[in-house]
Amino acid sequence: MPDVYYQHPNTWFGDCMPIFHDGAFYLFHQRDLRNPGPLPDCEPFGWALARTTDFVNYEDLGDAIIPGGDHDQDQFIYAGSVLRSGEKFVAMYTGYNRDHFEAEGKPSQVLMIAESDDLIHWRKTDTTVVVPQEGYDPDDWRDPWVIHDAEHDQYLMVLGTRKAGAKTLPTGRTVAFTSTDLEHWDFQGDFWAPDLYTMHEMPDLFREGDWWYHLVTEYSESSKTIYRRARSLDGPWEAGVDDAFDGRAYYAARSVSDGQHRYLVGWVPTRWDDDDTKAWQWGGTLVVHEIVQRPDGMLGTKIPDQVRAHLEGRTVTSVPGFALERRDGLAERVVASELPQPALLTTTLKVEPDTHAVSIRFGEDPATQVGYQFLLRIAEGRFEFDKRPNWPWGQFDNRDLDRPLFIGDGEEHTVALVIDGDIATLYVDDVALNVRFNAPAGTQVAIDVVDGRVAVGEVVISTVS
Repeated sequence: MPDVYYQHPNTWFGDCMPIFHDGAFYLFHQRDLRNPGPLPDCEPFGWALARTTDFVNYEDLGDAIIPGGDHDQDQFIYAGSVLRSGEKFVAMYTGYNRDHFEAEGKPSQVLMIAESDDLIHWRKTDTTVVVPQEGYDPDDWRDPWVIHDAEHDQYLMVLGTRKAGAKTLPTGRTVAFTSTDLEHWDFQGDFWAPDLYTMHEMPDLFREGDWWYHLVTEYSESSKTIYRRARSLDGPWEAGVDDAFDGRAYYAARSVSDGQHRYLVGWVPTRWDDDDTKAWQWGGTLVVHEIVQRPDGMLGTKIPDQVRAHLEGRTVTSVPGFALERRDGLAERVVASELPQPALLTTTLKVEPDTHAVSIRFGEDPATQVGYQFLLRIAEGRFEFDKRPNWPWGQFDNRDLDRPLFIGDGEEHTVALVIDGDIATLYVDDVALNVRFNAPAGTQVAIDVVDGRVAVGEVVISTVS
């Protein structure tokens, strides 16, 4: 089990519905028991609840909203959102019947409501409040997100769906409803319909400064959480050069704010048979990013301060700064023979213009140099994760495990690498990439440069005290 990242024992963490209340983050989420396998083959689940104040220590509060029976609309409790309304809390959730409703010609996914006085004990109303609208797929209608629109003094709900028809068509969209009482909803049509993806999942809306941000986990391009921004809820919704928060191995991320900081709660999936070459599975481990708003209004991420402080408890290795240079090949430096668990590696990089690449390597066998690497392709303006060497070919499937990155400017850039069990998270400045690796050949850590020069600052490896 991971140390810092969260995964309840003998379960796999699924979609998260966060809310901040009374000094704590309440993380409603799905727990897949993988009996007999991961979603969609698992037994029905509802919402479980974990509570934390620091994203380091988690209190398990068990099952919160219980699923219905095999012939009930809410055989599964799929994703939704939780908000406070007066003196009570309301959960708007997706009731999904997997086994019977679609065959019987009924919508398999509808929106339902549960209520609570304390966020821990819930009463299902068994009321269907929103059904799929005409022209939309009745079996892809889920993941509502509700906010209070203060400008119009009403509630605004967005959810993910797609148009009726072939599921291979890129008709995924976010649709909107409005309400004054959370029970009676007026359909407002498409909220964001870019004709890019086959489905929108886990939509989110929040405002930061002068900008509204709309988050969506897309289903067909790279299966990652992306965002758009707009000056108003009416759009238009615009993308930046980097429109994502992470890569393929970070799914269904939602945001939550404590009034001062906003965090992203998503999960890192596992692979079939824990095999680097096989497909990703639904569910895995919670990883939290803190969202950073850049001066131009675009978004990045960083390690939450509490998590970083926890990992900086004890310094294990400290290597003074050094330079690596070679104009026609690779120059390298081993910075540690082994890593503790969990580990935080921090340093800085100054990469000379026209340098081809820089790598941060770990899980390496010193004799064979087989391991893993975050490869910063300086000349291409991106970084990626892969096996090193990836030979025989096909040792690792790294499709969409990459991010845009522009650091070949000779300026100093910060690097932070978190390794917790079989999950690695690299932050370069405010650009993050999560990965899962299953077959480390050793424990060596190294840094290298290819066709150029890099000045590496002090390398500090720390772990919890």
